[in-house]
Amino acid sequence: MIFWENSWAFWLLLFVVVLNLIFLFNYFRNKRLLNRFAQTELLNQLIFDYSPSKPLVKFFVLVGGLVFLILTLANPQIGTKLVEGKRRGIDVVIAIDVSNSMLAEDIKPNRLERAKQMVMRLIDKLVNDRIGIIVFAGEAYVQLPLTTDYSAAKLFTSYIDTDIVPTQGTAIGSAIELAVEKCNFDEKRKKALIIITDGENHEDDPFSAAELAAKNNFVIHTIGMGTSIGGPIPIYVNGKKDFLKDNTGSVVTTRLDPIMLEKISSIGGGEFVLNSGVDPDLSQIVDKIAKMEKKEYETKIFSNFESQYQYPLAIALLFLIVELFINERRNKLVLILNSFVQRNTIRG
Repeated sequence: MIFWENSWAFWLLLFVVVLNLIFLFNYFRNKRLLNRFAQTELLNQLIFDYSPSKPLVKFFVLVGGLVFLILTLANPQIGTKLVEGKRRGIDVVIAIDVSNSMLAEDIKPNRLERAKQMVMRLIDKLVNDRIGIIVFAGEAYVQLPLTTDYSAAKLFTSYIDTDIVPTQGTAIGSAIELAVEKCNFDEKRKKALIIITDGENHEDDPFSAAELAAKNNFVIHTIGMGTSIGGPIPIYVNGKKDFLKDNTGSVVTTRLDPIMLEKISSIGGGEFVLNSGVDPDLSQIVDKIAKMEKKEYETKIFSNFESQYQYPLAIALLFLIVELFINERRNKLVLILNSFVQRNTIRG
Protein backbone atom coordinates (compact mmCIF):
# COMPACT_ATOMS: atom_id res chain seq x y z
CA MET A 1 0.00 0.00 0.00
CA ILE A 2 1.47 3.36 -1.09
CA PHE A 3 0.91 6.46 1.05
CA TRP A 4 2.04 9.96 0.04
CA GLU A 5 3.22 11.84 3.12
CA ASN A 6 3.14 15.28 1.45
CA SER A 7 0.28 14.96 -1.02
CA TRP A 8 0.09 18.76 -1.30
CA ALA A 9 3.25 18.57 -3.43
CA PHE A 10 1.17 17.30 -6.36
CA TRP A 11 -0.18 20.83 -6.77
CA LEU A 12 3.30 21.71 -8.06
CA LEU A 13 2.51 19.65 -11.15
CA LEU A 14 0.34 22.58 -12.25
CA PHE A 15 3.53 24.63 -12.47
CA VAL A 16 5.02 21.95 -14.75
CA VAL A 17 1.93 22.09 -16.99
CA VAL A 18 2.20 25.89 -17.25
CA LEU A 19 5.92 25.58 -18.00
CA ASN A 20 5.15 23.16 -20.83
CA LEU A 21 2.57 25.48 -22.35
CA ILE A 22 4.92 28.49 -22.23
CA PHE A 23 7.79 26.55 -23.80
CA LEU A 24 5.67 25.05 -26.60
CA PHE A 25 4.14 28.45 -27.36
CA ASN A 26 7.58 30.09 -27.69
CA TYR A 27 9.04 27.14 -29.61
CA PHE A 28 6.38 27.13 -32.32
CA ARG A 29 6.28 30.94 -32.48
CA ASN A 30 10.03 31.09 -33.10
CA LYS A 31 9.74 28.32 -35.66
CA ARG A 32 7.10 30.31 -37.58
CA LEU A 33 9.29 33.42 -37.49
CA LEU A 34 12.27 31.49 -38.91
CA ASN A 35 10.14 30.01 -41.68
CA ARG A 36 9.07 33.51 -42.67
CA PHE A 37 12.71 34.59 -42.78
CA ALA A 38 13.92 31.88 -45.16
CA GLN A 39 13.20 28.48 -46.67
CA THR A 40 14.22 25.38 -44.73
CA GLU A 41 17.16 24.54 -47.06
CA LEU A 42 18.49 28.10 -46.80
CA LEU A 43 18.12 28.05 -43.02
CA ASN A 44 20.14 24.84 -42.85
CA GLN A 45 22.94 26.61 -44.71
CA LEU A 46 22.76 29.81 -42.65
CA ILE A 47 22.41 28.03 -39.33
CA PHE A 48 24.13 24.82 -40.32
CA ASP A 49 24.72 23.54 -36.79
CA TYR A 50 21.23 24.23 -35.42
CA SER A 51 19.03 21.20 -34.58
CA PRO A 52 15.25 21.87 -34.38
CA SER A 53 14.55 18.66 -32.43
CA LYS A 54 17.24 18.80 -29.76
CA PRO A 55 15.72 21.75 -27.81
CA LEU A 56 12.49 19.75 -27.52
CA VAL A 57 14.33 16.66 -26.28
CA LYS A 58 16.39 18.73 -23.85
CA PHE A 59 13.31 20.47 -22.45
CA PHE A 60 11.23 17.33 -21.97
CA VAL A 61 14.12 15.55 -20.26
CA LEU A 62 14.27 18.55 -17.90
CA VAL A 63 10.50 18.33 -17.31
CA GLY A 64 10.87 14.62 -16.51
CA GLY A 65 13.45 15.52 -13.88
CA LEU A 66 11.13 18.13 -12.36
CA VAL A 67 8.24 15.66 -12.19
CA PHE A 68 10.33 13.10 -10.32
CA LEU A 69 11.63 15.84 -8.00
CA ILE A 70 8.00 16.61 -7.13
CA LEU A 71 7.38 12.91 -6.46
CA THR A 72 10.44 12.96 -4.21
CA LEU A 73 9.00 15.92 -2.31
CA ALA A 74 5.66 14.08 -1.94
CA ASN A 75 7.66 11.30 -0.20
CA PRO A 76 6.05 7.98 -1.20
CA GLN A 77 5.80 5.55 1.70
CA ILE A 78 4.99 1.85 1.66
CA GLY A 79 3.33 -0.03 4.49
CA THR A 80 5.56 -2.99 5.03
CA LYS A 81 3.16 -5.22 6.93
CA LEU A 82 -0.34 -5.64 8.32
CA VAL A 83 -0.65 -5.42 12.09
CA GLU A 84 -3.52 -5.82 14.47
CA GLY A 85 -4.96 -2.53 15.63
CA LYS A 86 -7.72 -1.82 18.14
CA ARG A 87 -10.67 0.49 17.54
CA ARG A 88 -13.84 1.35 19.39
CA GLY A 89 -17.11 1.48 17.50
CA ILE A 90 -20.31 -0.38 16.78
CA ASP A 91 -21.47 -2.73 14.06
CA VAL A 92 -23.70 -1.08 11.45
CA VAL A 93 -25.51 -3.29 8.93
CA ILE A 94 -27.22 -1.66 5.94
CA ALA A 95 -29.87 -3.72 4.16
CA ILE A 96 -30.76 -2.42 0.69
CA ASP A 97 -33.88 -3.44 -1.22
CA VAL A 98 -32.96 -4.40 -4.80
CA SER A 99 -36.38 -5.57 -5.96
CA ASN A 100 -37.66 -4.30 -9.31
CA SER A 101 -39.99 -1.85 -7.56
CA MET A 102 -36.89 0.08 -6.51
CA LEU A 103 -36.48 1.09 -10.17
CA ALA A 104 -39.63 3.22 -9.98
CA GLU A 105 -38.94 6.82 -10.92
CA ASP A 106 -41.37 8.58 -8.58
CA ILE A 107 -38.14 9.96 -7.05
CA LYS A 108 -35.39 10.83 -9.51
CA PRO A 109 -33.43 9.25 -11.03
CA ASN A 110 -35.04 6.23 -9.34
CA ARG A 111 -35.48 4.79 -5.86
CA LEU A 112 -32.44 2.52 -5.98
CA GLU A 113 -30.00 5.18 -7.18
CA ARG A 114 -31.19 7.56 -4.48
CA ALA A 115 -30.81 4.76 -1.93
CA LYS A 116 -27.20 4.19 -3.01
CA GLN A 117 -26.50 7.92 -2.72
CA MET A 118 -27.85 7.84 0.83
CA VAL A 119 -25.64 4.88 1.73
CA MET A 120 -22.61 6.84 0.53
CA ARG A 121 -23.63 9.75 2.77
CA LEU A 122 -24.11 7.43 5.74
CA ILE A 123 -20.68 5.88 5.24
CA ASP A 124 -19.11 9.35 5.26
CA LYS A 125 -20.64 10.03 8.67
CA LEU A 126 -19.37 6.85 10.34
CA VAL A 127 -16.26 6.99 12.53
CA ASN A 128 -14.43 3.80 13.60
CA ASP A 129 -17.60 1.72 13.14
CA ARG A 130 -17.68 -1.53 11.24
CA ILE A 131 -20.07 -1.62 8.30
CA GLY A 132 -21.73 -4.54 6.53
CA ILE A 133 -24.08 -4.52 3.53
CA ILE A 134 -26.97 -6.87 2.80
CA VAL A 135 -28.99 -6.84 -0.43
CA PHE A 136 -32.43 -8.37 -0.63
CA ALA A 137 -35.35 -8.94 -2.97
CA GLY A 138 -37.15 -12.32 -2.84
CA GLU A 139 -34.12 -13.55 -0.86
CA ALA A 140 -31.35 -11.84 1.10
CA TYR A 141 -27.60 -12.06 0.56
CA VAL A 142 -24.51 -10.63 2.25
CA GLN A 143 -22.98 -8.15 -0.19
CA LEU A 144 -20.17 -7.05 2.14
CA PRO A 145 -19.19 -8.64 5.48
CA LEU A 146 -18.48 -6.33 8.42
CA THR A 147 -15.42 -4.23 7.68
CA THR A 148 -13.73 -0.94 8.57
CA ASP A 149 -12.72 -0.41 4.94
CA TYR A 150 -15.10 2.40 4.00
CA SER A 151 -13.62 2.66 0.50
CA ALA A 152 -14.55 -0.98 -0.15
CA ALA A 153 -18.03 -0.31 1.24
CA LYS A 154 -18.52 2.53 -1.23
CA LEU A 155 -17.18 0.43 -4.09
CA PHE A 156 -19.54 -2.46 -3.32
CA THR A 157 -22.44 -0.02 -2.98
CA SER A 158 -21.76 1.48 -6.41
CA TYR A 159 -22.18 -1.96 -8.03
CA ILE A 160 -25.53 -2.74 -6.44
CA ASP A 161 -28.30 -3.31 -8.98
CA THR A 162 -31.60 -5.17 -9.24
CA ASP A 163 -30.04 -8.11 -11.10
CA ILE A 164 -27.64 -8.82 -8.23
CA VAL A 165 -30.29 -11.06 -6.58
CA PRO A 166 -31.71 -13.90 -8.73
CA THR A 167 -35.11 -14.14 -7.00
CA GLN A 168 -37.41 -11.14 -7.26
CA GLY A 169 -39.91 -10.07 -4.61
CA THR A 170 -39.47 -8.17 -1.35
CA ALA A 171 -38.52 -10.16 1.75
CA ILE A 172 -37.68 -7.63 4.46
CA GLY A 173 -37.95 -10.30 7.13
CA SER A 174 -35.34 -12.42 5.38
CA ALA A 175 -32.92 -9.47 5.35
CA ILE A 176 -33.42 -8.88 9.09
CA GLU A 177 -32.92 -12.55 9.91
CA LEU A 178 -29.75 -12.68 7.81
CA ALA A 179 -28.36 -9.66 9.66
CA VAL A 180 -28.97 -11.41 12.99
CA GLU A 181 -27.42 -14.64 11.72
CA LYS A 182 -24.28 -13.19 10.11
CA CYS A 183 -23.57 -10.09 12.18
CA ASN A 184 -24.51 -11.02 15.72
CA PHE A 185 -20.97 -11.57 17.00
CA ASP A 186 -21.68 -10.04 20.41
CA GLU A 187 -25.19 -10.72 21.69
CA LYS A 188 -24.82 -8.32 24.65
CA ARG A 189 -23.77 -5.26 22.64
CA LYS A 190 -26.11 -3.06 20.65
CA LYS A 191 -25.90 -3.20 16.86
CA ALA A 192 -27.51 -0.94 14.28
CA LEU A 193 -29.53 -2.25 11.34
CA ILE A 194 -30.58 0.27 8.68
CA ILE A 195 -33.18 -0.97 6.19
CA ILE A 196 -33.62 1.01 2.97
CA THR A 197 -36.70 -0.05 1.03
CA ASP A 198 -40.04 1.04 -0.40
CA GLY A 199 -41.76 -1.22 2.12
CA GLU A 200 -43.76 -3.36 -0.31
CA ASN A 201 -43.26 -6.66 1.47
CA HIS A 202 -44.92 -9.71 -0.11
CA GLU A 203 -42.78 -12.65 0.97
CA ASP A 204 -42.60 -13.03 4.77
CA ASP A 205 -43.38 -11.58 8.20
CA PRO A 206 -41.02 -8.64 8.84
CA PHE A 207 -42.53 -7.89 12.26
CA SER A 208 -41.59 -11.27 13.75
CA ALA A 209 -38.11 -10.86 12.30
CA ALA A 210 -37.86 -7.36 13.82
CA GLU A 211 -38.83 -8.76 17.25
CA LEU A 212 -36.11 -11.43 16.90
CA ALA A 213 -33.55 -8.76 16.00
CA ALA A 214 -34.58 -6.56 18.92
CA LYS A 215 -34.09 -9.48 21.30
CA ASN A 216 -30.56 -9.82 19.91
CA ASN A 217 -29.86 -6.13 20.65
CA PHE A 218 -30.30 -4.81 17.13
CA VAL A 219 -31.62 -1.25 16.88
CA ILE A 220 -33.55 -1.10 13.60
CA HIS A 221 -33.82 2.08 11.56
CA THR A 222 -35.89 2.21 8.38
CA ILE A 223 -35.65 4.58 5.43
CA GLY A 224 -38.65 4.64 3.11
CA MET A 225 -37.94 5.21 -0.57
CA GLY A 226 -40.73 6.51 -2.78
CA THR A 227 -44.02 8.40 -2.64
CA SER A 228 -47.56 7.52 -1.65
CA ILE A 229 -48.66 8.24 -5.23
CA GLY A 230 -46.04 5.83 -6.49
CA GLY A 231 -45.08 5.11 -10.07
CA PRO A 232 -44.78 2.38 -12.70
CA ILE A 233 -41.88 -0.09 -12.77
CA PRO A 234 -39.76 0.42 -15.90
CA ILE A 235 -38.53 -2.58 -17.86
CA TYR A 236 -36.44 -2.68 -21.02
CA VAL A 237 -37.27 -4.94 -23.97
CA ASN A 238 -34.74 -4.96 -26.83
CA GLY A 239 -33.36 -1.68 -25.57
CA LYS A 240 -36.79 0.01 -25.52
CA LYS A 241 -38.35 1.25 -22.31
CA ASP A 242 -41.70 -0.19 -21.24
CA PHE A 243 -43.50 -0.69 -17.94
CA LEU A 244 -44.35 -3.82 -15.97
CA LYS A 245 -47.93 -4.99 -16.49
CA ASP A 246 -50.15 -7.42 -14.62
CA ASN A 247 -52.09 -10.36 -16.07
CA THR A 248 -54.85 -8.06 -17.31
CA GLY A 249 -52.40 -5.86 -19.21
CA SER A 250 -52.63 -2.94 -16.79
CA VAL A 251 -49.49 -1.07 -15.77
CA VAL A 252 -48.38 -2.03 -12.25
CA THR A 253 -48.00 0.91 -9.86
CA THR A 254 -45.67 0.56 -6.89
CA ARG A 255 -46.28 2.73 -3.81
CA LEU A 256 -44.35 3.40 -0.63
CA ASP A 257 -45.70 1.64 2.46
CA PRO A 258 -44.64 3.96 5.33
CA ILE A 259 -46.94 2.30 7.90
CA MET A 260 -45.07 -1.00 7.70
CA LEU A 261 -41.67 0.69 7.92
CA GLU A 262 -42.72 2.82 10.90
CA LYS A 263 -43.90 -0.30 12.71
CA ILE A 264 -40.62 -2.15 12.01
CA SER A 265 -38.54 0.76 13.35
CA SER A 266 -40.85 1.05 16.35
CA ILE A 267 -40.34 -2.64 17.20
CA GLY A 268 -36.59 -2.22 16.73
CA GLY A 269 -36.39 0.96 18.83
CA GLY A 270 -35.02 2.99 15.94
CA GLU A 271 -35.99 5.87 13.66
CA PHE A 272 -38.11 6.01 10.53
CA VAL A 273 -36.96 8.45 7.83
CA LEU A 274 -38.84 9.22 4.63
CA ASN A 275 -37.16 9.91 1.29
CA SER A 276 -39.86 11.02 -1.13
CA GLY A 277 -37.72 13.15 -3.42
CA VAL A 278 -35.87 15.53 -1.11
CA ASP A 279 -32.76 14.14 0.57
CA PRO A 280 -33.80 13.46 4.18
CA ASP A 281 -32.00 14.57 7.29
CA LEU A 282 -30.09 11.52 8.49
CA SER A 283 -28.85 13.21 11.66
CA GLN A 284 -31.41 11.42 13.85
CA ILE A 285 -30.10 8.03 12.78
CA VAL A 286 -26.44 9.09 12.88
CA ASP A 287 -26.83 10.68 16.35
CA LYS A 288 -28.53 7.57 17.69
CA ILE A 289 -25.72 5.39 16.33
CA ALA A 290 -23.09 7.71 17.83
CA LYS A 291 -24.71 7.46 21.28
CA MET A 292 -24.75 3.66 21.28
CA GLU A 293 -22.26 1.90 23.51
CA LYS A 294 -19.02 1.32 21.66
CA LYS A 295 -17.12 -1.93 21.77
CA GLU A 296 -13.45 -2.59 21.21
CA TYR A 297 -12.52 -4.80 18.31
CA GLU A 298 -9.40 -5.73 16.41
CA THR A 299 -8.73 -4.74 12.83
CA LYS A 300 -5.78 -5.15 10.49
CA ILE A 301 -4.06 -1.99 9.32
CA PHE A 302 -0.85 -1.20 7.44
CA SER A 303 1.94 0.01 9.67
CA ASN A 304 5.67 0.65 9.63
CA PHE A 305 5.43 2.92 6.63
CA GLU A 306 8.89 3.37 5.16
CA SER A 307 9.88 6.35 2.99
CA GLN A 308 10.80 5.46 -0.57
CA TYR A 309 11.77 8.97 -1.77
CA GLN A 310 15.26 7.78 -2.81
CA TYR A 311 13.88 6.02 -5.91
CA PRO A 312 12.17 9.02 -7.58
CA LEU A 313 15.14 11.16 -6.46
CA ALA A 314 17.59 8.86 -8.26
CA ILE A 315 15.48 8.97 -11.43
CA ALA A 316 15.22 12.78 -11.18
CA LEU A 317 19.01 13.13 -10.89
CA LEU A 318 19.47 10.81 -13.88
CA PHE A 319 17.15 12.98 -15.98
CA LEU A 320 18.96 16.18 -14.92
CA ILE A 321 22.41 14.71 -15.66
CA VAL A 322 21.27 13.57 -19.11
CA GLU A 323 19.83 17.05 -19.74
CA LEU A 324 23.23 18.64 -19.04
CA PHE A 325 24.89 16.53 -21.75
CA ILE A 326 22.30 17.25 -24.44
CA ASN A 327 23.64 19.93 -26.79
CA GLU A 328 21.05 21.97 -28.67
CA ARG A 329 23.32 22.12 -31.72
CA ARG A 330 24.03 19.36 -34.19
CA ASN A 331 26.99 17.07 -33.68
CA LYS A 332 30.02 18.55 -35.48
CA LEU A 333 31.28 15.17 -36.64
CA VAL A 334 27.90 14.47 -38.26
CA LEU A 335 28.00 17.89 -39.94
CA ILE A 336 31.51 17.25 -41.35
CA LEU A 337 30.48 13.84 -42.70
CA ASN A 338 27.33 15.29 -44.30
CA SER A 339 29.39 18.08 -45.91
CA PHE A 340 31.93 15.57 -47.21
CA VAL A 341 29.16 13.41 -48.73
CA GLN A 342 27.52 16.44 -50.36
CA ARG A 343 30.83 17.60 -51.95
CA ASN A 344 31.55 14.14 -53.36
CA THR A 345 28.02 13.95 -54.71
CA ILE A 346 28.44 17.32 -56.53
CA ARG A 347 31.79 16.27 -57.99
CA GLY A 348 30.37 13.00 -59.15
